[in-house]
Amino acid sequence: MNKEVRLLLKARNTAFRSDDAMAYSVSRANLRRGIIKAKHCYKLKVEEHFSNSDPRRMWQGIQAISDYKPRNSTPITTDVSFLNELNHFYARFDRDNRETQTTTRPPADNQPLSLTSTDVHAALSRINARKAAGPDGTPGRVLRACAEQLTGVFTDIFNLSLAQAAVPACFKATSIVPVPKHSSPTGLNDYRPVALTPIIMKCFERLVLAHLKNCLPPTLDPFQFAYRSNRSTEDAVSTALHSVLTHLDNNNTYARMLFVDFSSAFNSVIPSKLNTKLGDLGFNSSLRHWIMDFLTNRPQYVRSGHTCSTTITLNTGVPQGCVLSPFLYSLFTHDCRPVHGSNTIIKFADDTVVIGLISNNDDTTYREEVQHLAAWCADNNLLLNTSKTKEIIVDFRRERGSTHNPIHINGMAVERVSSFKFLGTHITEDLSWSTNTSSLVKKAHQRLFFLRTLKRHHLSSAVLMNFYRCVIESILTSSVSVWYGNCSVADRKALQRVVKTAQRITRCPLPAIEDVQRTRCLRRAHGILKDSSHPAHRLFTLLPSGRRFRSLRTRTSRLRNSFFPRAVSLLNSTPRTLNSVSLSLSLSLSAPC
Repeated sequence: MNKEVRLLLKARNTAFRSDDAMAYSVSRANLRRGIIKAKHCYKLKVEEHFSNSDPRRMWQGIQAISDYKPRNSTPITTDVSFLNELNHFYARFDRDNRETQTTTRPPADNQPLSLTSTDVHAALSRINARKAAGPDGTPGRVLRACAEQLTGVFTDIFNLSLAQAAVPACFKATSIVPVPKHSSPTGLNDYRPVALTPIIMKCFERLVLAHLKNCLPPTLDPFQFAYRSNRSTEDAVSTALHSVLTHLDNNNTYARMLFVDFSSAFNSVIPSKLNTKLGDLGFNSSLRHWIMDFLTNRPQYVRSGHTCSTTITLNTGVPQGCVLSPFLYSLFTHDCRPVHGSNTIIKFADDTVVIGLISNNDDTTYREEVQHLAAWCADNNLLLNTSKTKEIIVDFRRERGSTHNPIHINGMAVERVSSFKFLGTHITEDLSWSTNTSSLVKKAHQRLFFLRTLKRHHLSSAVLMNFYRCVIESILTSSVSVWYGNCSVADRKALQRVVKTAQRITRCPLPAIEDVQRTRCLRRAHGILKDSSHPAHRLFTLLPSGRRFRSLRTRTSRLRNSFFPRAVSLLNSTPRTLNSVSLSLSLSLSAPC
């Protein structure tokens, strides 16, 4: 009820008490028209939440319609001693760093990175105004609104910082807000640290990150799929499964997949070791010294409400909440590679899987690989969490020579499981996809409730379609190119039933999951064709005619229906001119660093 409706309601009540039949009839008609107008305005206001691609506004609209009220979480105590204890707990890895921190400056003849005012202005203009302010208290909306006036100032500050290889202490400060992992936390580990850093430093990091990505050497591990262009979790999972399925096409073979878990991997990185590895990758000393200064002498405190702990200075780890941290971690682990050709290590940031391709029951090289990984982690100050590390054994042989002995890491046996969720996809020991499909269907059914709610409030078909594509279809087709080809008929029907239900609600035609999967496969295949550095690029080879691709050799339907053989088949069945194929296979030369 808005202000106009209240006034009309008051006028109707006044006319009713005046015993004037004509005035009462007019006021009642005005009230009816006012209510209709108010409902229409409210509908437009709600639809405005769904008119763009802003998930935050969309869920705000859902909450307004459904009258959703979030549960009040347990408030964090404001006791300073408890906050100090939390701060020391979050900084516990810094105590294990025995290396002394030395401050060095790059030689005078080394050319530092120089940023232009255009780049700085673009970074300031793209600031998300809704992001929480960091320890400096400067809100993002101020930086964005004053981008024109602040560009020159921050361009000079950024370039001076890069030239001197020194980051201002106020830029490196981190404020940690502890958030309970569940409703009744009992220990320090039950509080998840949410790190807030200055927004202006994040802009600075994005500019440096863009330069670092352009300077990546061709020798970088191709099986690190995180934070690289034309790479995704689908690529990582597809590559891992293709390696396993190709090996299982041979006789007397099986595969073991070790899903490695690290304890606080980002917080364990030693900056001096990272600096050495960046030098091995060919980054210039000026940029390496700047990164070294960025990672050392970092002030950190824990805040709860208006109460703050004492400040601790850290010299270990790549701080979570920073833009550069995930990318620097991926560079830190670039030398974690297999020592045996029969093994593969697939990485997506700190998500790592070791794949052992075993023939004739000889898993010696696989066990040596695991021990080598454990030794590498010890040398690089990374702690393997054996209790959370899991192993899947994929063995389809009818006659197995012997039982599979467990893998031991640091004297502790690794648990063997029948299913593991890797990068959002459930992988099972029989490589079936019922577990993964059931999980996706369950999530999609939960989202259908919101679609029905929008329908009950008479939102337009365009809004319903947009909500379905963004919220429901995105769940059903998560990594669809990886698993859909080997889905059972029952799983495909379960997926399609969700689509049909949504179609009845929206009363609009919706694309079938199979059509979406076909489109995604072709899109990914074309992306791989254009990227010669992609580890799967070698799987797409043209025949001498130049018009078709060589089909991958397969013996089993499991391999034949997997992504890469399926992608080659789709490319061959898609009409395409020779010029377009040549264009897809052209090599894109990266600019020298």
